[in-house]
Amino acid sequence: MSSSPAGAVDALVDEYVELETRLADPAVHADPAVARKLGRRYAELGPTVAVARELAAARSDEAAARELAAEDPSFAAEASDLAARIPGLESRLAELLVPRDPHDGDDVVMEVKSGEGGEESALFAGDLVRMYSRFAERRGWKVEVLDAVDSDLGGYKDITLLLRSRTPTPDGVWSALKFEGGVHRVQRVPVTESQGRIHTSAAGVLVYPDTGEDAEVEIDENDLRVDVYRSSGHGGQSVNTTDSAVRITHLPTGIVASCQNERSQLQNKARAMEVLRSRLQALHEAEQAAVASAERKSQVRTVDRSERIRTYNYPENRISDHRVGYKAHNLSTVLDGELDDVVAALQSAERAESLAASEAGR
Repeated sequence: MSSSPAGAVDALVDEYVELETRLADPAVHADPAVARKLGRRYAELGPTVAVARELAAARSDEAAARELAAEDPSFAAEASDLAARIPGLESRLAELLVPRDPHDGDDVVMEVKSGEGGEESALFAGDLVRMYSRFAERRGWKVEVLDAVDSDLGGYKDITLLLRSRTPTPDGVWSALKFEGGVHRVQRVPVTESQGRIHTSAAGVLVYPDTGEDAEVEIDENDLRVDVYRSSGHGGQSVNTTDSAVRITHLPTGIVASCQNERSQLQNKARAMEVLRSRLQALHEAEQAAVASAERKSQVRTVDRSERIRTYNYPENRISDHRVGYKAHNLSTVLDGELDDVVAALQSAERAESLAASEAGR
């Protein structure tokens, strides 16, 4: 049987106080990875603890005002005001106690790959990269290109990005971009089309949390094949005279992680391993979720690239997300990085799904 809501709140408050104590210890910050993990959890618990404390104070103050009102009627109005605030705080706390995605505060590794449509698909992949980069810029995130294979006309055949928030936050990069995994379809007149006909092409997006060193999966060095090669620029032209780029293949799963943008082969290998760990952790969690619920269907967390999740229609300036029925005629601004309304619609659907599941489990 699950613990009572009051017991759950007490446990979270205790954890918050313990984290506060640990983060005040200079020794903890000697390990940046540990400090970052603790800081992220501390930030995640902050809003819940703040509302819990506000609710406790309101209840205590209301009880005191009721007692004082027996002797001094002027306190009756204060008691009534406090009583009116309490249901709203209770509702807010209940919402905060709904289980969150444990990765919401994580950073994100994103892969964008051209698909159907040849060179036009590669150009569209480039448009998606620009859209996500602009969105990240508006959110104050850092974007790093780990590996890229350019197309002849300036798009991308394949590109891997790392998107990171600058400070720990409960609503990190993953909380916004976890919905982007899948096939993105574009309808427009390609630059290669001489007769003005509208074509449909697609690009695939894969996203997974940047768990990196925090990943729980164990990797056997004997399961890895490490290849080194020269970094390449636009059109495949070599931009480095040494074999500093690194490609790591995990033989049991066939997962490949590459990095060519660091200065040395050692740095590229370390970064590629970080990406590989994150991908294997995501695969491990997906397998666990499938075992736990073979019929589980999620509108907003899929990373199945066979599913077309969104259509970008240029002639009608329309964007449509097929999972939640979202439609808007502001494609040009969305492609310029204003993804907020699209993300909000998907987050709202996820919250509704989580709340329904939480209530069903009571």
